[in-house]
Amino acid sequence: MTRNRAGAAGFTLIEIMIVVGMLATFASFAIPSLTAYIERARIARAIGDIRTMQTELASSDSLPDDMTGIERATMSDPWGNPYVYHKFVVPPGIQGQARKDRFLVPINSQYDLYSMGRDGDSRLPLTPQVSQDDVIRANDGSYIGLAAGY
Repeated sequence: MTRNRAGAAGFTLIEIMIVVGMLATFASFAIPSLTAYIERARIARAIGDIRTMQTELASSDSLPDDMTGIERATMSDPWGNPYVYHKFVVPPGIQGQARKDRFLVPINSQYDLYSMGRDGDSRLPLTPQVSQDDVIRANDGSYIGLAAGY
């Protein structure tokens, strides 16, 4: 800190640059942690949404053909994409539209319900990279979480 002719104290340009540099360094440590925390919160919200929709589907008299049957047709996942609900009309092995595990075995027996995750893209098998960030319902609801963890 220096004093000018009038006797007022002030900071030099070098001191200000050092403080700005320190703040930038602290921000570079905090931003990745904050981003990871936000992503975990979005995944947790998608899991909660899928659990809620699963409960609503179980309490209906019969499985609806689409999400309007439980008044969730306009509901979006935390990344802004619509949730995917697919009711199986015939056994999933015959139909070929069911989500499948790494052995290409259907992961549900009556319907699939999932979020396409952060990238908004998905494939029926869980093994492709674009499906790894999906939040899925598997084992007829006994597993709800990331496809990468299934």
